[in-house]
Amino acid sequence: MLQARYLIWALLFGYAASLQVEITPMQGEISMGESRFFLCEVVGDVKDIDWYAPNGEKLLPNRQDILVNRNDESSSTLTIYNANVDNAGIYKCVAKNGDKESQGTVNVKIFQKITFKNAPSPQEFNEGDDADIICDVVSSPPADTIWKHKGSKIQVAKDVRFKILTNNHLQIRGIKKTDEGAYTCEARVMTRGEIDLKIIKVIVNVLPSIRTRQSEMNATADVNQSVMLACDADGFPEPTVTWARNNIVLESDDKYGLNNDGLELIIKDVKKVDEGDYTCIARNKAGEKEEEVSLNVFVQPKITYLVNQTASELEEQITLTCEASGDPTPTITWSFGRRIFTEGEQSLDGNVVVRSHARVSSLTLKYVQFTDAGHYLCTARNSIGQDQQTMYLEVRYAPKIQGSVTVYTWEGNAANISCEVLAHPGASVVWFRDGQQLSSTNTTNVRIYNTPAVSYLEVTPDSQNDFGSYNCTATNMIGAESKEFLLIPADVPSAPAIERVEPFSSTAVVEFEEPDASGGVAILKYRAEWRMQGEDWTGREYDAEEGLSMITIVGLKPETFYEVKMSAINGKGEGESSPPQNFKTEPVLSSVTPTFIPSTSAALKGEPSPPKLEGKLQTMGNALKVNWIKQDDRGSPIKHYLIRYRAKHVPDWKPEIRLPNGSEYVVLNSLDWNTEYEVYVVAENQQGKSQPGTLFFRTAAEPTAIPDTMHSGSGLGTGAIVGILIVVFVLLLVGVDVTCYFLNKCGLVMCIAVNFCGKSGPGAKSKDLEEGKAAFTKDESKGPIVEVRTEEERTPNHEGGGPTEPNETTPLTEPDGKIMTGDKSKAPETATEAKKALSEVKTVLNEAAKTNGNESKA
Repeated sequence: MLQARYLIWALLFGYAASLQVEITPMQGEISMGESRFFLCEVVGDVKDIDWYAPNGEKLLPNRQDILVNRNDESSSTLTIYNANVDNAGIYKCVAKNGDKESQGTVNVKIFQKITFKNAPSPQEFNEGDDADIICDVVSSPPADTIWKHKGSKIQVAKDVRFKILTNNHLQIRGIKKTDEGAYTCEARVMTRGEIDLKIIKVIVNVLPSIRTRQSEMNATADVNQSVMLACDADGFPEPTVTWARNNIVLESDDKYGLNNDGLELIIKDVKKVDEGDYTCIARNKAGEKEEEVSLNVFVQPKITYLVNQTASELEEQITLTCEASGDPTPTITWSFGRRIFTEGEQSLDGNVVVRSHARVSSLTLKYVQFTDAGHYLCTARNSIGQDQQTMYLEVRYAPKIQGSVTVYTWEGNAANISCEVLAHPGASVVWFRDGQQLSSTNTTNVRIYNTPAVSYLEVTPDSQNDFGSYNCTATNMIGAESKEFLLIPADVPSAPAIERVEPFSSTAVVEFEEPDASGGVAILKYRAEWRMQGEDWTGREYDAEEGLSMITIVGLKPETFYEVKMSAINGKGEGESSPPQNFKTEPVLSSVTPTFIPSTSAALKGEPSPPKLEGKLQTMGNALKVNWIKQDDRGSPIKHYLIRYRAKHVPDWKPEIRLPNGSEYVVLNSLDWNTEYEVYVVAENQQGKSQPGTLFFRTAAEPTAIPDTMHSGSGLGTGAIVGILIVVFVLLLVGVDVTCYFLNKCGLVMCIAVNFCGKSGPGAKSKDLEEGKAAFTKDESKGPIVEVRTEEERTPNHEGGGPTEPNETTPLTEPDGKIMTGDKSKAPETATEAKKALSEVKTVLNEAAKTNGNESKA
C-alpha cells in the first residue's frame, strides 16, 4: 500500500521521497492485561528500523514485556505483552539509511476494564451491627457504582439506614434479619459504554437467645434418682448448645447424659456433691449466650450414730445419743413405748431430759429405773423423708418379786403360789417354809415348777399344818429380795341377798346381790330353790357369769304362793342359803278385754310383757348385739320375736326381722357410722303381741383409715365369679365327653364321629367280634397276622375297673353277680358259647388282608 502511494507520488511530482514510515494501527488502545502488536512499514531503501519507548529509550530486542522484531527489509513489529499503565505513551518507529531518516509515531493508551477486585460473596454480619458490604471496583476511567436489592435500585434518600460510602461500599446501619438477601453491585464506564455487575449474598447472623425451662431444680440424693436440666436456644445459624459447671464443659459419660441437640442434660444417680449451678451455653457465628440452672440436692435423713447401752438401776445418769444427717437438717425425736420425747424436760420429776443441737439429739435419764429398760426409737425427719432406728437400753437391777400375797385353798385341793420375779440378769428362786429350804425334787405334797419369769409352788394341803407362810427368795448378781406368801384355808361363800322378786303368771325374776364373802375363792354357781308352801324344794343351778345379778325361775303355777331362797357355790362347797322370800304369781287372764278395763292396757290381755333389752356395740363399731331377758309370757308360750329398727333421722323402718321363741339376741350389722338408732323388740304369743321393748344407741365414729384388706379381699365381682364357674363347668363336661369317647366309645364326640366323619362306632366292633373277623395291619410283611381274644380280655380303661361294653354274648348280671335271664338253665350254655367265641384263634395271610383291607382294619 505504502509502495503504491510512493509510485503515484513520484509520477506526479517527478521525484522520489527519500523514506516514508507508516505504523499500523495508527492508534492503540489496550486494556490492561491484554497484548497487542504494531507494524512499522518503511517505503524506500532503508537500512535500520528502530523503535523508541515514550521515554525516548531505544527498545532492544531482548526485553520480555516489549518485543521488537525485524520482519523483513522494510518492516518491523512492536509487540506489547500484558499491558499495564506503565506501557502507555507515544512510541516512535525510526527508519534510517545513511543520512536519510524518517519516523512515525503511535499513541498507545492503556485502560482498565471494569474489574471487581474485592467483592466476596457471601458476606456475613451480625444482627444490629452497621454492615459494610464490600464491592471494590477497578477501572479506568473510574466506574460509577450502583447498588440494587430485590431488583430495584437502592434509594438512600428514602431509607436513612442505607448509605453509599466514598469507596462505593454499601453501608446498612443496624442491619436486620429482614435485610438478608442478594445485593447487586453494578459498575458502569460511560465513555466506553462498559457495564458489569456482581451479585453479593448478604447473610445476617442472629445472636442466640437462650431460656431455661426451669431456673431451679430439686432432687433427692442417694436414692438412685436422675434429674434433667433443660434449656432452649434460638438463633441464626442454629446455635450449638453445651453445658458447663465451674467452667468445665460436661460431656456424656457414666455421670452425665446429653441428648442429640444438647438441650437436655441428665445427671445420673444424684449425690449431694452434684448440687450447684449449671451453665447452658448457646454459640453461633453471631456470638454466644448463657443461662444458669441451679440444682438443689436434698438428702433424706440418715441416722449415722445410735448404739445400745447398759446401765444399772439407781446409779449415775445415762445419756442416749442419736446423730443423723440430711438436708434440710432433720429434726430428731425419741419414743419409748407409747411415750414420745421432744426437746426439753419430758417428765414432772425431771428424770427425762432431751437436748438437741444441729444434727445431734441426746436423751438423758437422771435416775435409771428398771422400767426404763427396752427399745428406744430414734426418728429423724425432714421435708424429704424420715429414718428410724432403735437402740436397746439394758438396765441391770436386783430381783423384784410380785404376785398375790394371799392364796386360798382347802385340804386336798392343790393351790399354786406364784412368785413372779423381775430381774436382770435372771435370778435364781428358792422357797422356804419355817426357815427351811423346800426341796425341788417334787416328791411330797409340795412341788416347785420354775419358768424364766415365774416360780410356782404347788401345795396340796393334807392338814391344817400345810397352811401358813411360805417364803420366796430371788437372787442375782445385783442383789436379792424375799417375800412372804400366805396359804389360807378357804371357806364356803356367804349367802347372797335377795333384793326383789318380780312374779309373772308362770315365771319370776329374782334380783339379788353377790355374797359379802366369797370364801377366798371364786364363786362358780348360784343355786335357787323354790316351793309352794308345805311342799318340797325345787332347785336349779346357774353359772356365775360376770355381772350376773338376776335369774329367772320357770315352771310356776299362776296365782300361787311361793317362797324362794338362794345360795352360792365355790370350789370349797355350797354356802348357807339366804332367808326365804315369799311371792305370789300373777293370774292368767282371758284375751277378751273386760269392759271396765281400758283397752290400752296390754298387761290385762294375757299378752307377754315387754322384753327388757340390753345393747352392746361390736368391735367393728357399726354393728350392735341386742340381748333380751326372758319375760313373763302371761301363761301362753312365746311364739316368736319381732325386731324393727331405724336411724332416728330416717322416717322409714328397716324390714322386720322375725326370730323363733328360743332366741335370746339379734345382731344388727352394716349400720351407718356415728348415727343414732332406735330398736323395737316385740314378743308374741297366742294371746297377742306385747308392748315393744325399746333401745336407743349411737354407732361409733367411722375409722379414719380402713385397712386395704377390707376392700381388696376380692378383686372380682359376682358376675365375673359366675362366669368363671360356667366356663369351668363347660370345660369339665367337654373333658368328660372326650374321655368317654376314647375309653368307652360313647358321648357327644362319638356321635359326631359316627354320623359326620364316618368312623366306626362300638356296634361295628361288636359285629366284627360276632362274625369272627380279624384285624390286619398294613405293613409290607407277608407273614400271617394272629389276633387272640379270650374271656379275660377287657376293653382298655384308664381307671382299670370299668366293665366291658355289653354285646350279644355278654351275660346280664345283678349287682351280686346273678345272671338276670329268664331261664337259669340256659345260662351256663350261653356263657360257654361266649367263651368259645372269644377264645377263637384266627390266622389269615397277608394276601387275604389285602383282599379284605377295605372291610376290617387293625
